[in-house]
Amino acid sequence: MYISAQEATLTYAGSALDRLSEQRGDAKLIQSLRQNARNFVIAGEAFVLAKRESSFDAGLTDEEAAIAGEPLETALLGKDRNGRGHFARAVAAERIDAIKAHGGFIAVDLRSIALQGLVPPEELSSLATAKALLFWHERHRFCSNCGQPTKSAQAGWRRDCAACSAQHFPRTDPCVIMLAVHGEQCLLARQTRFPPGMWSALAGFVEPGESFEEAVRRETMEEAGIPSGRVAYFASQPWPFPMSIMIGCFVEAKSDKLKIDEVELEAARWVTKDECRLMLSGTHPARFFAPPPLAIAHHLIKTFVENGVNVFD
Repeated sequence: MYISAQEATLTYAGSALDRLSEQRGDAKLIQSLRQNARNFVIAGEAFVLAKRESSFDAGLTDEEAAIAGEPLETALLGKDRNGRGHFARAVAAERIDAIKAHGGFIAVDLRSIALQGLVPPEELSSLATAKALLFWHERHRFCSNCGQPTKSAQAGWRRDCAACSAQHFPRTDPCVIMLAVHGEQCLLARQTRFPPGMWSALAGFVEPGESFEEAVRRETMEEAGIPSGRVAYFASQPWPFPMSIMIGCFVEAKSDKLKIDEVELEAARWVTKDECRLMLSGTHPARFFAPPPLAIAHHLIKTFVENGVNVFD
């Protein structure tokens, strides 16, 4: 059975923007897109949202963006189907109080924006891109080759070093997240940082020289002591915390004997489909629950409940 990403609507994915990747060096085009642009402004970890009549808007006008303060960094996100430019702007975190005091704005972190549905779902991709890209700029102000200052180029999609001519590009960290399946049960685990009662799928970063499938099997063995076989790709999700891509998979567990890594995990347990249903609906008698729908783990668990071992077909 093939399960497409469209069948599991994933938060932070599904951008409708034309990213203009081949035109980022066209200064005249970029300047034209700055006219009447939508500006996605982030101050520290919070996005600035404008209050409209009965909603909030993450795309600020030039005048509204100016109230937020002088940008520390800007980057082109793309243009929409109407030809309007979308830009990311980073301002100093210290500007938040002044922004709130002005009235007409709120400052909210990206997770809360998604969980509370403060902006249309299709705009979350732009916010995710803005957050990850501006984080990269903040962490790469100096050349990793020679240590000299770098300067933004290509409409914010490259940093150049004048001293050694090195060019630096944004990076995304690949992370596998996998639901181990053994018969009619799946493996859920807890980390100490999780909210009380929340259980999720195993996850870990892909290492150099490693395929996604190899990473899935390695992490399953390292974290839970489970040898595994077949790996079935599910979907991927941008995860801008700070700048990752989650590669969702199902993995066939060859054993149900657990030996957990107590450094990585607080606990792990096999869970039936019926119990998963209760966790997804928030009706578990022990108040256990699954991650919310904004996380790909939720959709992995939900798909297992609906399809069982057929996730590998």
